[in-house]
Amino acid sequence: VLKPMENYGLKVMSMGFLVDEETPMIWRGPMVMSALTQMLREVEWGPLDVLVVDMPPGTGDAQLTMAQQVPLAGAVIVSTPQDLALIDARKGLNMFRKVDVPVLGIVENMSYFLAPDTGKRYDIFGHGGARREAERLGVTFLGEVPLEMGIRESSDAGTPVVVSKPDSAEAKIYRDIASNVWGRVNEERGAAEAAVPSIVFE
Repeated sequence: VLKPMENYGLKVMSMGFLVDEETPMIWRGPMVMSALTQMLREVEWGPLDVLVVDMPPGTGDAQLTMAQQVPLAGAVIVSTPQDLALIDARKGLNMFRKVDVPVLGIVENMSYFLAPDTGKRYDIFGHGGARREAERLGVTFLGEVPLEMGIRESSDAGTPVVVSKPDSAEAKIYRDIASNVWGRVNEERGAAEAAVPSIVFE
């Protein structure tokens, strides 16, 4: 049994913890499926509020294995604003729909850049592409995460920005997205329960 790393009330497990940091992981489909199964079933997670699985981009073996082996509460699609990135996001979204996994919504990452000296905003990769795509596909737009120096510095230091700067605008962005995701999870849970027919014995 593998024990997850734990900090700030979160438990984390990654294949990166199990191999040398400079060792490339070149895996074929069956190896990916085996590793995912191990992460899900052979890690001592203990009681959890929610289990978040960070998946590689695309529509490959990892995503299909998850959809087939685990009753997923939903999928969150993360994309940058560019058209090319949105094509991949659209494919991922449609794949989850085909395997009956609820799509909780879309997050736009690297949505804009905030200059650290002036605070001026720059839409380096364009802006609003993920929001427009969410509207077009009929899914919830969960929020946008900027390119911001404080977020990067906190991440590199191993401290989430919601811990290092809990009252900052950047921390609020993450809290709002988390709240939106959790709200959608509860919506989907309620819809699933409502869809179950009532059996009455008289």
